[in-house]
Amino acid sequence: MISSRSRAIVLLIALVFFAWAPRSFAQSEEGLPHIVIILADDLGWNDVGYHGSEIATPNIDRIAREGVELDRFYVQPTCSPTRAALMTGKSPARFGITKPFGKNETTGLPLDQTILPQHLAKLGYQPLMVGKWHLGNYTPDLFPHNRGFEHFYGNLTGGVGYWDHVHGGGYDWQRNGETVREEGYTTHLMAEEAIRVLRERDRARPTFLYLSFGAPHLPNEAPEETVALYAGIEDTNRRLHAGMVHELDLAIGRVISALESEGMLDHTLLFFSSDNGGLVRHEAPEGLLRLSNLAQAIFDRPMPFAGLRFLVSNMEDGGSDNSPLPGGKGETEEGAARVPAVIWWPGPLEPRRHEGFMSMSDVLPTLLAAVDREDAIPKDLDGANQWMALEGKSVSDTPDYLIFGYQGAALYSAPWKLHITEPPKLYDVYADPLETRDLASKHPEVVHALSEKYAAWPIGEREGTSPLGVLLDPDTFGGPEDRPPWADVARERAQTVD
Repeated sequence: MISSRSRAIVLLIALVFFAWAPRSFAQSEEGLPHIVIILADDLGWNDVGYHGSEIATPNIDRIAREGVELDRFYVQPTCSPTRAALMTGKSPARFGITKPFGKNETTGLPLDQTILPQHLAKLGYQPLMVGKWHLGNYTPDLFPHNRGFEHFYGNLTGGVGYWDHVHGGGYDWQRNGETVREEGYTTHLMAEEAIRVLRERDRARPTFLYLSFGAPHLPNEAPEETVALYAGIEDTNRRLHAGMVHELDLAIGRVISALESEGMLDHTLLFFSSDNGGLVRHEAPEGLLRLSNLAQAIFDRPMPFAGLRFLVSNMEDGGSDNSPLPGGKGETEEGAARVPAVIWWPGPLEPRRHEGFMSMSDVLPTLLAAVDREDAIPKDLDGANQWMALEGKSVSDTPDYLIFGYQGAALYSAPWKLHITEPPKLYDVYADPLETRDLASKHPEVVHALSEKYAAWPIGEREGTSPLGVLLDPDTFGGPEDRPPWADVARERAQTVD
């Protein structure tokens, strides 16, 4: 017979336990981990310490060391297509998304697509987003908080000034559709918001946080004291770029610390990647580079017209480093599409290097499998579930993967890569990652097979913005405001239509 005193002691112990136990205890019992996706913008292959960079990235290096380093992880060569692949698990070419969305485009990621936050919400997750969207800004229907995220803070367009938060003449900083005028460096603001939403999350549900940094995308802006740490780098663009990457890494460290202080870290699956390869000057498209050189021969910088300023900046100001991989952002060479990436989940995933081919289209089905919901994986995806391969229990599945640069396309069918050129070029990128040996003449049968696959690939139509339209009203990164904020413009446009 238990005495009343004993029962009181047992009850007291139980109350103390539940009072001090992590609030994510319910999720732990259900086996649903928290999910955090961190996306960098224009981070090059050799912009991270674990690839030998001179830039200090101890926090990124830590997750690479303690997680599964994805050594052959592929994205699209530019921003919006990669983000579309992440959100849908499909080839962005299906939707005609083969280049970044411009600020004046009337379309975005198709509204009839069920995207990642919606899939995870069905499983009980609370989806939260902080950072850069770049999948449509024309109407509020395209905004993240109307596409499955319960909270959105950041910018809609391709890139804003780090201090002024302006894109293409319009202020672009909002919280859930409402413009917010806040001072501060965008990388800092994003980290602070991410920490805040983690602390204020719904503790009855597992958290899905999509943290999409703007760094180290142009413009080259970083705090002076951070840039000073890289005074030994002679090239000004590279030195500023290093400062932006350094701040990015510090922000990632702050978020990891917040996960730890919230008792979430040991039960969090974290995925990190760049959205495309780094921007480097010497790999700019030849025609645009000639135009840039002509403008600089006539005018001194800064250029007298916004269109020329935008063009020359994109041609001249890239400070990234993709070495030893060739090419860079907007191209189809390896430096444009093969990027630093890591998946980290202490316990379930043992630290190692995964050398199998994996693409951004694989992330959605892989995450659903990681939370033991293979039954929730849609059947119409182009990406594959690679969870078993990441656990080291099977060989990586390698579905074909199509990328589009500004001036061409390339089709991967691992280990082969076919550049859709005239004549076509064929490389074994496993044996020749620097793309030095064109094997098209030695393997005409492979060229023929991949050419047929490319011809049959579903590629949607998209009007986009004309080159002249971009030149007359460019998507400049930062600068003076000459129109209302983009969130306000979209809201007023929707009200006019209604």
